[in-house]
Amino acid sequence: MLTRPSWLLRGEGAVWLVASVVLYRQMHASWGLFALLFLAPDLFMLGYLANVRVGAAVYNFAHTLLLPGLLLGISVVAARPQLVSYALIWIAHIGIDRLLGFGLKYPTRFKDTHLQHV
Repeated sequence: MLTRPSWLLRGEGAVWLVASVVLYRQMHASWGLFALLFLAPDLFMLGYLANVRVGAAVYNFAHTLLLPGLLLGISVVAARPQLVSYALIWIAHIGIDRLLGFGLKYPTRFKDTHLQHV
């Protein structure tokens, strides 16, 4: 397994998914909010309506851990703990995407992802 990067990346996705859901549960945050926002990052696929290059950039913008990590940092620095639940939902979405094999997109076509190039 350690020589199969795609399995490792999917495993990492599973860890991010489980960890974010467990932390979300411990926060006693709203599961209705979780259900409502869980697929929200996929709205960034609408960038593909412009063209593949814009679509890949916009999709990748919403599907890396950079922004939810930044949101977590802002929630700590600004003492806004309510932002943590949004970051955890976002991380859970990214985790399930990776677990299912949906990777970051290359600007060639929608199904050309970093998980296929590993």
